[in-house]
Amino acid sequence: MENKTVVVGMSGGVDSSVAAYLLKEQGYNVIGATMQIWVNDSLFELSRLDGCCSISAVEDAKNVCDILGIEHKILNFRNIFKERVIDYFVNEYINGRTPNPCIACNRYVKWESLLEWALENKADYIATGHYARVKRLENGRYAISRSVTAAKDQTYALYNLTQFQLEHTLMPVGEYEKSRIRSIAKKAGLPVSDKPDSQEICFIDDNDYGGFISRQKGVNVPAPGNFVTKDGRVLGRHKGITNYTIGQRRGLGLAMGRHVFVTEIRPETDEVVIGEDEDVYSSELVCGNINFMAGEDIKEGEELRLFGKIRYRHEGEWCRVKRTGKDELKAVFERKVRAVTPGQAAVFYDGDDIFCGGVIIRQETLLKGV
Repeated sequence: MENKTVVVGMSGGVDSSVAAYLLKEQGYNVIGATMQIWVNDSLFELSRLDGCCSISAVEDAKNVCDILGIEHKILNFRNIFKERVIDYFVNEYINGRTPNPCIACNRYVKWESLLEWALENKADYIATGHYARVKRLENGRYAISRSVTAAKDQTYALYNLTQFQLEHTLMPVGEYEKSRIRSIAKKAGLPVSDKPDSQEICFIDDNDYGGFISRQKGVNVPAPGNFVTKDGRVLGRHKGITNYTIGQRRGLGLAMGRHVFVTEIRPETDEVVIGEDEDVYSSELVCGNINFMAGEDIKEGEELRLFGKIRYRHEGEWCRVKRTGKDELKAVFERKVRAVTPGQAAVFYDGDDIFCGGVIIRQETLLKGV
């Protein structure tokens, strides 16, 4: 590793701090970089104090770099974060989809922007504290592979990284259990060894997505509309489609005498469709914006048996995946999965390696009325 330089994205947390420590121990020339992504200071001063977007993250990262004896940089990525993460998040909700802003942030901020800066400054790699591993396969392709700890595995949120990005990425934390990472941090004298993990979306401090979207747009959008059954019968009024997601039960405000769930969101009519628990399950989905990783492609007419995840905390289910369009795949699950949600990612694994993934467009069973 002599003379190889790596820029470590440092959020001020224990994982990225230990990543920097491990890489220095391995002989790399390490530079710590904290990405300044808050759009305005007042918003993020109010965000979670231990979150990766908080002001205090800069101070924690700098303190760790001082202890490790490495250079620390603060990089201004506000504009790209606003465009690629916040604007994307707002627009997806307005269009009736449920986005995953962490996936967008990983691809366009933590990798694309950071890697561009690193290469411009003569570095060889970037690194993060994600619980995942980068593997070069026998076919010559790079893939994200599961970490050694299933409980903390973060591969799902990294499915859309490019081959070029992976070629220039190191992920040392993926080889360790979380408890071991904290132990390493404590032994190394890092002050963040006991720092809590950040939770939820870093730029929304109160979990009020609808309120955040309205504040971003400056108006109360979208407007209230009707709760309806699948066949169009009106059940009541809702607060606006940005307040709901597929599978949601709580916070509906409907006196139905039983548990009911959101089964579909119709942005063209501002309707939120309500159904029974069984209506939330489906066996098929279609996804687009496909990114291939371990696999180079799925050819027309070819069908692969892969292990699919439809959200970060989904345990996954076996499915058959085939191409149904130029940039479209269909997955048929062997057992029905709950709450297939447009806007979320569908990620397909071949063993421990991500084969490919894409953004869910729709779930087929619901549209067929099955």
